[in-house]
Amino acid sequence: MKRIALKIDVDTLTGTRIGTPALAQLLARHQTKGTFFFTLGPDRAGRQKGAESLKRFYSLATRLRGRLLPSTDIGRRTPDILRRIQSEGHEVALHARDRVAWETGIDKAATVWIDAEISRAEKRFAEIFSERPTAFAAPGWKSQRHALRLTQRLGYSYASDTRGSHPFIPVIDGEIVACPQLPTTLPTIDEVLALDPALSTADAYERILKLSLAIPGDHVFTLRAEIEGIRFLTEFEKQIADWKDAGVALVPLRELRADTAVALLPRHVVEWAEIPGRRGLRMVQGPAYPLGE
Repeated sequence: MKRIALKIDVDTLTGTRIGTPALAQLLARHQTKGTFFFTLGPDRAGRQKGAESLKRFYSLATRLRGRLLPSTDIGRRTPDILRRIQSEGHEVALHARDRVAWETGIDKAATVWIDAEISRAEKRFAEIFSERPTAFAAPGWKSQRHALRLTQRLGYSYASDTRGSHPFIPVIDGEIVACPQLPTTLPTIDEVLALDPALSTADAYERILKLSLAIPGDHVFTLRAEIEGIRFLTEFEKQIADWKDAGVALVPLRELRADTAVALLPRHVVEWAEIPGRRGLRMVQGPAYPLGE
């Protein structure tokens, strides 16, 4: 049976307070579990008010929050919501402490800064969930060598920092990082709409559905609490129903990882490339790395 793992990125206070519970209720109606990757520190994106604010997620107004106004601490404001997601059987994992700082600064970040960000995020995660995180997903699929090495050093079961086609062991600058990557394999809804603005949201999800069924193997689909959990909740529920009607099993990423024998995974070089419908370079699954090297 084809499986699609639901990777749910939660970036903001609004996404945590409104989008996350809404998605949890939706998934409960369909007896489905997902993996929630939580941002646990300051919300520098600001409170999203109304559909137009969500549509302009990266608008100037939201960028100014955190620079001119105090940032809300997501983890301290929403621990009950976060723990409820865990108690309902969803996989909970680490996305970031400060998502904006990571996504805008990771390219040139010093190792000491990366160490501090991950350490502070792990500490907050443990305070909330009473356990260490076992998985990590870099915001915006943006990472670098030291951050990848940390996923191995910290003993994470897997990371989902990349875009690609299938699980692999990453190789960066000739160094093998023994933490499996479960890459996002399907386009996101905002990418599809950016490439064809004339599409309706329903038609954009239909394209994703057809692509997921046409490409063999399991997939990872990334959605956002701020988008699917609020603005496109109704359309995404239809997408869930359509996948299930097509015989697809919707699962958390840990199920794909459980079936992954690390020793048998192919090695692939990680590269940086532009993703259609998204600006800037992102980390992607590159060519296979020769086993003899």
